[in-house]
Amino acid sequence: MAKEEIQYVWSDKKRTLFGLPLSFTRYFLTETKFITRKGFLSLEEDELELYKVVDKKMQLSFGQRLFGCGTIVLYVKDTDTPVKEVLSVKAPRRVAQLIDKYVDQQRDRFHIRGRDMMGATHRDYLDESDDMEDEVEYDDAE
Repeated sequence: MAKEEIQYVWSDKKRTLFGLPLSFTRYFLTETKFITRKGFLSLEEDELELYKVVDKKMQLSFGQRLFGCGTIVLYVKDTDTPVKEVLSVKAPRRVAQLIDKYVDQQRDRFHIRGRDMMGATHRDYLDESDDMEDEVEYDDAE
C-alpha cells in the first residue's frame, strides 16, 4: 500500500531580516487546508480548513516591502486558532490571491455563503462586563 503524497499548491518559509528564509517555520497551502509547521527537532503542526476563513488582511511594513515580503493575517472560525498570522512571506499579494481562490472553492464545495458565517467573527474585543442585559434607566411618565 503506497503512502499518499500531499499535493501542495504553495509553500514558503517565514522570512527573517533582509528577506532571508532562515527560520524553522514553514507554511503550506493545499486545496483544502492551510498548514503551519514549526520546529527543528520536534515539530508542531497546525492545520486550518480553508472554508472556515472569515476574513484576511495584509500587513506590509517598510522593511518587508523593501525585500518583497509581507504578513497575512487570517481570521478563522476555529476554536484552536481564531487568528492565524502568516509572518513575512515572499510575494504576499500572490499568496493572498491563492488563499482567496481556494477559500472560495471550498465554500462552494460545502455550500457555505457569507450568511452562514454570521457570528463567526473573532470577538476578542468584547469584555465580560459588556452585558446585553445591563440595567436600562427609563423615565417614568407618571
